[in-house]
Amino acid sequence: MNQLDRQLEYEAIHCGAGLRKIDNRVVVRVSGDDRITFLHGMSSADVKKLAPGGLAPALFLTEHAHVVAYVFIYALDEVFLLELDRNRWPILRQHLERFLVADDVEFEELDDLALLDVEGPASGEIVASCFDDDVHTLKPWRHLVQNDVRVANLPRYGGHAFTILGDDAAVTRIAERLRELNPRLRGLHPETLEVLRIENGLASVGTDTNERTLALEARFEAAIAFNKGCYVGQETVERATSHGSLKRRLCGLYIEGTENPEPGAVVKLGDKEVGHLGSVARLPTNGAIGLAILHHSAWPAGTKVSVSDRRGIFAATVCELPFPPQSHVLSTRIART
Repeated sequence: MNQLDRQLEYEAIHCGAGLRKIDNRVVVRVSGDDRITFLHGMSSADVKKLAPGGLAPALFLTEHAHVVAYVFIYALDEVFLLELDRNRWPILRQHLERFLVADDVEFEELDDLALLDVEGPASGEIVASCFDDDVHTLKPWRHLVQNDVRVANLPRYGGHAFTILGDDAAVTRIAERLRELNPRLRGLHPETLEVLRIENGLASVGTDTNERTLALEARFEAAIAFNKGCYVGQETVERATSHGSLKRRLCGLYIEGTENPEPGAVVKLGDKEVGHLGSVARLPTNGAIGLAILHHSAWPAGTKVSVSDRRGIFAATVCELPFPPQSHVLSTRIART
């Protein structure tokens, strides 16, 4: 991916819209008479209040509030759909089946479904151009069925975005139609979506976390319904919330240099190891941004740290999350228009 493409796609997700079929996600159908009570007790979402047409982020945690998976839950009339990273589903399924005793709950992986992500402030207008008026008024965290696909107003990375879910042929047709109706709609490279995710401080489970990472350390508060009843991991979450006892948390890093350090690289404050690099992606101009769960001694924004891997040492600066958009890149759009 060259620098010009990075700049144009970056502008699209911040000033217009871009789209990409997502192939690293899986959709799982959850059915059975006990599906509501089971998912309510297993996840951090208030599933009992999630009516058909609703959509919510959710965490599945261990008894000690270590993160197993981050998912989106779609409520339908008779079932739920779980959307999550494909490589986390085997781990989550094993975790869930540990707690299944006499519950009437079944899981089915829907391999025939495809996902289209449309990102950017113009995403709503662009998606609505292909559907009827109901999509024009669809609110965030809601979904409906149109033209044999499911359309969701889903800010998956924190900003304006829509997801289209359906069989591969239907989703492909809609993607082509959206491009025909909106010639300035750009295709997005996976790295652009990584920049967007990292900018918004959304941790990737398994990359920015490990089996010992607490939900609050990874800043997953937006996926936790703090007023719901008991669920697996709640006691630890409540204790950490009320006592404010966290010693580590997710931080942003501006990383200098012409190459990216490797995920897992050691982050040091002076001679002290304070964490390890998780996700990292190139910016449209020189440098990179990354996420790392750091010791509290390195939390203040502006703290200078080093990031070391087998290739060398990279200078880096701790930044508050979310990262501010790269205004000097976006200004080129203004100059061209």
